[in-house]
Amino acid sequence: MREASFAQGSPTRYFRWDRRWSGALLSFVGIFITVAALLGGFAAMGGHLAVLMQPWEFVIIIGTAVGTFILANPWKTVVDTGVACMQAITNAVPGQRYYLDLLGALHALMRELRGKGRNEVEAHIDDPSSSEIFKAFPSVLGDPSLLQFICDYVRLIIMGNARTHEIEALMDEEIHTIVKGKLAPYHALVTVSEAMPALGIVAAVLGVIKAMGALDQSPKLLGGFIGAALVGTFAGIFISYGVLSPFAIKIKMTREKKCRPYIIVKQTLLAFMNGAMPQIAVEHGRKMISSNERPSIDVVENETIAGPKAVPTEAEPKAARA
Repeated sequence: MREASFAQGSPTRYFRWDRRWSGALLSFVGIFITVAALLGGFAAMGGHLAVLMQPWEFVIIIGTAVGTFILANPWKTVVDTGVACMQAITNAVPGQRYYLDLLGALHALMRELRGKGRNEVEAHIDDPSSSEIFKAFPSVLGDPSLLQFICDYVRLIIMGNARTHEIEALMDEEIHTIVKGKLAPYHALVTVSEAMPALGIVAAVLGVIKAMGALDQSPKLLGGFIGAALVGTFAGIFISYGVLSPFAIKIKMTREKKCRPYIIVKQTLLAFMNGAMPQIAVEHGRKMISSNERPSIDVVENETIAGPKAVPTEAEPKAARA
């Protein structure tokens, strides 16, 4: 919570600055500045904004782009692109609390691996939703893909037959596959973005064809037809380089940050397999976190040394929750 006083003698107000809302705000501010600079500059040069209002040119360009996008991609990628767009707009990336939960869960698992038998550890990875370790770290429990990744490799460690370099190679291949899948919306949007100028030219050619059919009309009317046709070229280039390309880059950055936890798990477990103590292995993972989100070593130690706290069940009395 952040406290803000707006005027002397006025009541103190409290508000929470949500990182996701700030991400959405920045996205809309960026789009607003881009469009305002474009239209404002055109108007300042003496251009008439009404000339740019050619709805059927935009229907041709955007409609064709959407159709080719659906044609070129499986339905899963089409749906995931919508999800990726919302994640990029709202800046839905792991934060410090998420990383603390991840490091805490890994530390607790490694302590179990060092101090308890195989059957006791297997109980946690066979049914993570019932594990007291994972229930103590809801961010990890709420990410099924990452949870499965952790459980799979902890199970391989328990088996004790695989060598460290073999596990590392397997992790690298799986992470590569995961990243490739996560970045599918980015590559799909980049492909559409690269095609937009050509689609703009297609719309312009159709406009010129229309203008050619009016050669017997007045020069003023003919000039209007040609101007409308050129709007198609302008729209295709602008949508490509001014909207889709920057947005695709933002999706890529968001998805890469969402893949970072897998690398943290990899480095932590490999350090543990090479003989590092759980606290040292966690430090290997902490170093993989971006400096903007990386918790300090003291914060991580406080979180991990305390150990996981059991989450009260519905059957437990309310006093246990206090």
